[in-house]
Amino acid sequence: MQKKTLETILYSTVGVVAMGLLLIALNVLVGATRLRVDLTKEKAYTLSEGTRAILTSLDTPVKIRFYVSQSVQSIPEAVFLKSYARKVEDVLAEYKQIARGKLVVEKYDPKPDSDAEDSARLDGIEPIPLPNGERFYLGLAVSLLDVKENLPFLPPNEERLLEYRLTRAISRVVNPEKPVIGVMSSLPVFGTPSNPMMMQMGQRGQEPWAFITELQNNFTVRRVELNTDKIDDAIKVLVVIHPRGITEAAEYAIDQFLMRGGKLIAFLDAASLVDSQQANPMMGRMPGGGSTLEKLLKAWGVTFEQNLCVADLRYKMQLGGRPGAPQEAPTYLSITPQGINADDIVTGQLDNIWYFSGGAFSGTPVEGLKQTVLLKSSPDSQLVDGFLANLSGENILKEFKPSGKEHALAIRLTGKFKTAFPNGKPGEKKDTASDSDKEKKDEAQSAETSLKESQQETTVILVGDSDMLFDNFTLRRFASPFGMLAMAMNANLNFAQNAVEQLAGDQRLIAVRSRATLNRPFTRVKQMEAAARMRYQDELARLEQSKNEAQQRINELQAQKKDKSQRFILSPEQEQELVRFQKTVAETNKKLRQVQKDLRRDVDALQTRLTWLNIAAMPLAVTLCGVILAAIKRKRTAAR
Repeated sequence: MQKKTLETILYSTVGVVAMGLLLIALNVLVGATRLRVDLTKEKAYTLSEGTRAILTSLDTPVKIRFYVSQSVQSIPEAVFLKSYARKVEDVLAEYKQIARGKLVVEKYDPKPDSDAEDSARLDGIEPIPLPNGERFYLGLAVSLLDVKENLPFLPPNEERLLEYRLTRAISRVVNPEKPVIGVMSSLPVFGTPSNPMMMQMGQRGQEPWAFITELQNNFTVRRVELNTDKIDDAIKVLVVIHPRGITEAAEYAIDQFLMRGGKLIAFLDAASLVDSQQANPMMGRMPGGGSTLEKLLKAWGVTFEQNLCVADLRYKMQLGGRPGAPQEAPTYLSITPQGINADDIVTGQLDNIWYFSGGAFSGTPVEGLKQTVLLKSSPDSQLVDGFLANLSGENILKEFKPSGKEHALAIRLTGKFKTAFPNGKPGEKKDTASDSDKEKKDEAQSAETSLKESQQETTVILVGDSDMLFDNFTLRRFASPFGMLAMAMNANLNFAQNAVEQLAGDQRLIAVRSRATLNRPFTRVKQMEAAARMRYQDELARLEQSKNEAQQRINELQAQKKDKSQRFILSPEQEQELVRFQKTVAETNKKLRQVQKDLRRDVDALQTRLTWLNIAAMPLAVTLCGVILAAIKRKRTAAR
């Protein structure tokens, strides 16, 4: 008996030791391979195919020097940053594994007055101060031979951008030459400098838009004026933003730029909010004028109504109004994946784009050009007057009649473009006969030297809104222990940067950047809300018409009563009619309020049901599974 007990203890001990050794070996293997399990639906923490393509194509070793402070005191801020640093280190290890020996990662702890701190300073890594006075380093430098790119600090709240920024740095050192991007705009996208008068009033100039800053980080950016007559040959892609007031000579310059093989991205507008605010800040959200490239679009077979905005019941936004009463904005659109081309590399991984009082494109491109729709409205949309659209969203909703058509909000044209100026460069007309003869001669020479068709296939991307690039409509800025930080509210900047990247840069970066902003809007709620509104629309319109007719009759009767030139006052019958119409108006107003209240109640009830369903569904599912397992277990126990 004692021998059997000893054997049992011995076997148990050997089994436990063997299991321990097996677990240790498994942990070592898993730790060496740096495997990560990504349970997010969109695989936000799994390296993208674009990153893998760039890493596997490396043919020369790239070095990454990773600087992270490890010896600082364990205050809460330091613990938080160290935790994030471990995540960065895991990502770097995964990069190293995919690169198969072509990526060297070196880790440094830049202690005060150490060689590592000197190295960090030379690499441009910037520490941030901690509350206890110490400085924390969390940055890296990527180098290949004499080319170096650095990420001075890696903000923890921008973890979703980590992969893109790291992959972009590697791509830059591999291909250090930056393409030249031209930017033409009537808006102060490059910022405005401070002048002495503004400084005396305590005001500062405006910083460049974040879109421009990001372009300057990736490319060589040159400003192009709206009255230019020649686009520099060095420019590979021209970005035009709200070209209000563009000259015919500049349109000709763009035309010839395309003929030479250049590529164009144009953000037009039907009612620019930013343009209006620049002219008069007191106007708030009042829209300014529209912008277009009329001659060029006409030659391409495309139409853009610069005075008509797209209103959409399914994508409409709500703006902050009076407490408890948000303001409906049917021309401010939050476009969900249903309106975004999922099959295109520029938009394929974007999920939420905001579109402010923008227009729509129509028409059929001329022969030789292929059109791809990148963004579109829902069928519950219509075109409304650009100026009136922003005065009152409720007025639009009262008279809303869905067109049943999906309007194109952003398109791409590809192919060989034909010139919009077959007679050559436009010139000023002369009055005298001699000048007329000279002009004809100059036009003939210009027609001979002007290119008539693009030398190779090229691309034009057209977007019907320019406000979508403005910082206030794309970024949310807030103070943090690490200084002022910006967080994307939507995928607008990703969309614009993807478009530029596709036409000028490394297209493999597009799949990486698009993962930075992810959103899951209640698309089903939007559809049901639009359907509910349409159910009440006819009754609202009928009541409004009845109210207007009654009010008009009241005004006529009151005018007769107050007219001193009239010989007779109102008869008793007319007095009764006046009272009756006044009662009609009062009752109609009451019914209108009730119908609107019923509509709001239905929408709120729908949102409440779905909210509770989202909250309770998972606990109920877990509880149900537990009950079923308990029942099965009890049944098996009873059977024994």
